[in-house]
Formats: sequence, structure tokens, C-alpha cells
Amino acid sequence: MSVRNARRNAWNVVGVAIFVVMIFPVFWMVSTAFKSDDQINALTPTWFPLHPTLKHFRDALAKPYFWDDVKNSVIVVLVTVTIAMVLAFLAAVALSKYRFTGRKLFIVLVIGVQMLPGAGLIIPLYVVLARYHEVNTLTGVILVYLTGVLPFSVWTLPGFILGIPKDLEEAAMVDGSTRLGAFARILLPLVAPGLVATSVFAFITSWNEYIFARVLLNDGSKQTITVWLSYFLGTSRETDWGALMAASTLTAIPVVVFFLLIQRRIAFGLTAGAVRG
Repeated sequence: MSVRNARRNAWNVVGVAIFVVMIFPVFWMVSTAFKSDDQINALTPTWFPLHPTLKHFRDALAKPYFWDDVKNSVIVVLVTVTIAMVLAFLAAVALSKYRFTGRKLFIVLVIGVQMLPGAGLIIPLYVVLARYHEVNTLTGVILVYLTGVLPFSVWTLPGFILGIPKDLEEAAMVDGSTRLGAFARILLPLVAPGLVATSVFAFITSWNEYIFARVLLNDGSKQTITVWLSYFLGTSRETDWGALMAASTLTAIPVVVFFLLIQRRIAFGLTAGAVRG
């Protein structure tokens, strides 16, 4: 075996090991969700459920406000992702195509916002939202989520736009297309892979966010699914681990479904958008 093949095999082993470490918590969550209470509380842990049961899923779904909180999370995430993608795309076009006063300062500020810890922004954001009566509303949560998702999206998308040759837009305009038409027919389809990849980040970040939603939303019928999930936690003697793992599995399903729905678009966009100047 050559040194090159040995090195490749070694890296493959490292990659598989990292994958196993990362996927193990997910496996244990799903496995525990189907275990009986006796198997969960046994001193000797078991890898797989010996007698699979759906009892924990029924207990999780019986908890109040589940469907209300699912609806709230869907609304918050969809609105956040849509607004973030539209604004980030327009900002990315401006940063990539035009040179204007304060452009570099704007880029530095976008990067600087990403460096701020989210926990340090809870109090000032709460004060601002309380002043405009947006505490305990989904609108307030959407605005807060945009403060975290939008800067990253604006910082990421210009890289995709810069990779598109200007000759394509100019050729479309020479053929009689307007600037807006060239923008819609040439630029938008080619930057679709970037929009899809960025939307994945925005979706996962908004769906999994807990701290801001827990602080801003007090009404059980207005909370998000991650806040609903926290109600399963108690002391070490009171936590219903089976129902908690079942609820966690239910909470993770939308993220998996969203990724499965768009993974083909990511692969197709990366190949269809590969343009050589």
C-alpha cells in the first residue's frame, strides 16, 4: 500500500470516527424515545429498545400547547427566513456590484455583530421591545431572530454573487433585456445555491433558538416548540426522560424534513450554477 493510500485511509477512519461521535447523541435520543421506563431507568444501559413502545410519544403529545407551539415556531421560522433572505440578497448585491461610501465600514459592522454574544443582548433587546409593546408577541421574536440571522446571511451571500461573471448580465442586456430582467433571469438563478445554503442556516438557527424565546414569550399558547420542550425538564428525580426524548425527536423532525426537501436543490444548484468565464 502506498503512502498516499495509507494517508487517505487514515483520514477516512478519522472522518468516520467524527461522524460516529456527532451522530451518537441523535441515535441515543431516538433509541431512548422507544424504550420502556424500566429499560431507561436500568443501571445497565442498553443500546436498542428491547420492547419498543409509543407510550412516550403519546405522553409528549398530551402535554398542553404542543400544536399551538408548533404553529408558532413554523410562523416565526418561515417569516424570519423569508425576510432575511430577501434583505440579505439585496444587501449582498449592493455590496458585490457597487462601490459606495461606507461600504467597508458596513462590512466590518456586519462581522462585528456576529462577534457579539447572544446572551449579552437579551436585556437591551427586551428593553427596546418592551418600549414598543412587542414583548410576548411573535413579531418581537421575529425581529430578534433577524438580528442574528440577517448579519450572517449578508456576510455569506456576496461570495456567491462575486463568482458570477458580469459578462452574463451584460450579454443579456445586449440581447434586449432590461437590467431588472437580467437580474431576475441571470443573477437570481445562479445565486440560488447560496440562497438555499444560507436559508438552511437561518432555518436551523431560528428553529433551535431557545434563550430569546424563553425570555420574550410568557404565554404558553404563544411560545415556540423549544420552549415547550423545556417543560419536560425538572429535577433529576422528576424528569420524564422517555417523554423528553420523544418530544426532542418530534422537535427535530421538521429540521430533517426541511433538509431532505432541499438537498437536491443544493446539489443541482451547485452544478447548474458552475459557470466558467
